[in-house]
Amino acid sequence: MSDKPWGGRFTEPTSKIVERYTGSVRFDQALYAQDIAGSKAHARMLAKQGVISQDEARKIVGGLDIILNDIHEGRFVWKDELEDVHMNIEARLTEMIGDAGRKLHTGRSRNDQVCLDFRLFVSARLEVWSELLAALVKVLSERAEEHVETILPGYTHMQPAQPVSLGHHLLAYAWMFKRDHERCQDALKRSAVSPLGAAALAGTTFPLDPKAVADELGLFGTFGNSLDAVSDRDFALEALFVGTTVMMHLSRLCEELIIWANPNFGYVALPDAYATGSSIMPQKKNPDVAELMRGKTGRVYGALFTLMTIMKGLPLAYNRDMQEDKEPFFDADRTVSDSLAIMAEMMKVMGFRPERMRQALKLGFLNATELADYLAAKGVPFREAHHVAGSAVALAEKSGRGLEELTLAELQGLCAQIGPDVAEILTYEAAMRRRNTSGGTSPERVKEQIGTLEGWLAGL
Repeated sequence: MSDKPWGGRFTEPTSKIVERYTGSVRFDQALYAQDIAGSKAHARMLAKQGVISQDEARKIVGGLDIILNDIHEGRFVWKDELEDVHMNIEARLTEMIGDAGRKLHTGRSRNDQVCLDFRLFVSARLEVWSELLAALVKVLSERAEEHVETILPGYTHMQPAQPVSLGHHLLAYAWMFKRDHERCQDALKRSAVSPLGAAALAGTTFPLDPKAVADELGLFGTFGNSLDAVSDRDFALEALFVGTTVMMHLSRLCEELIIWANPNFGYVALPDAYATGSSIMPQKKNPDVAELMRGKTGRVYGALFTLMTIMKGLPLAYNRDMQEDKEPFFDADRTVSDSLAIMAEMMKVMGFRPERMRQALKLGFLNATELADYLAAKGVPFREAHHVAGSAVALAEKSGRGLEELTLAELQGLCAQIGPDVAEILTYEAAMRRRNTSGGTSPERVKEQIGTLEGWLAGL
């Protein structure tokens, strides 16, 4: 006869290899706090509804508090033969308080129980990601404020394009991470929903009050359909999508830091605490932290696609395949959380080198668009102005000079409409200042962006 909680139907013990293969306690014990919180809320609700007595509920809640403390103190013994976090906690509770512990599972199934635990865990991590994202936005905004007037080459196709404020460049990422924060908060609306009361798939005959459980746990609401409540993991998929987007944005920032740290660019000096050396080349200072973060992005992408693959062919309602939903999320959560925290710390102490940025401005004729716009403003058709500016670039390149170093006579030889006022137009400071449209790179607009982000952070 089986000694499992569900063993009444079985006459043979579970194979040891099957026990090890199907058991989940080695990883789902991470849900212990959520499992205990859900069970306490369920017990109180059962007593309120008259399903169990108030005294039984008090014993259950008291026993669960002791178990919670034992787990925190490392005294709780997890048993593989009890399969999962739920059965381990319930079995220990029953040892402690007797029959009252056996009544805890009244009106619920492990199907809605595990879904509640996982929803609570995912929702809590979305809140943590939100806090870490806000902290990163704050750091980027603060560093941007230091470098409103610092000019560096802006790139398209990784080729020099136009001068931009370093502050503006940093704020581009701040806006990305702000949107990621908003995605976290939006995903919470759908993850923080209680499935408890759906039971195995069809609901229960007991007079439960799912809303009372949801309210006690601080959730936004309850399930609308019991089959759906235990069948889907779209809340975890949505959270993983948010996580992949966060990592994609982090990876892009890492890529730029890696490039900027290369001495051929030299725009940043990597802090020693966020770089490593070479075992053979003593001069090396490698951007390993940024490279690893870029690489770890693939882990989070993999977690998303793992869960999508698990869910794609499942019929209603619960299927054991869904046990595989947690490990990918746990791994993705560690990666996202650590990456956000590390990036905020690293950017806080990142050394920027404005003098190298200034030197690079002369290498790519980044003021060519200014010449074209200057001519267009004087009535020259833009396509013609574009051609004249291109000819000026060719002339300057041939003689090893910048556009700003060409003489007025040389420029007028290309187009008679060019006057002495072109000298001011071709300075990099002017190029940056003149981009004064909303969201542009002019100092005025960069300060405006910083103010908007500071207001958003203050309102969180």
